[in-house]
Amino acid sequence: MTRTLSRGTRVTGAERTKLAAELAPRYAAGESIRDLAAETGRSYGFIYNVLKEAGVPLRGRGGNTRRKKSS
Repeated sequence: MTRTLSRGTRVTGAERTKLAAELAPRYAAGESIRDLAAETGRSYGFIYNVLKEAGVPLRGRGGNTRRKKSS
């Protein structure tokens, strides 16, 4: 289980790599970035950047954005 990080502290180097290694499989298993952010006490943007830097393929925003034309 991922620990809560204190807000505002810098997470760099090995610690950032370790965090990415903990979060990547959970995100790949279906957890959302928002859920991971809430659990770690960090922002959505922070988690997004950590996953992106780790090369994790990010999911789309979901849902069909185009409607079928009515006949």
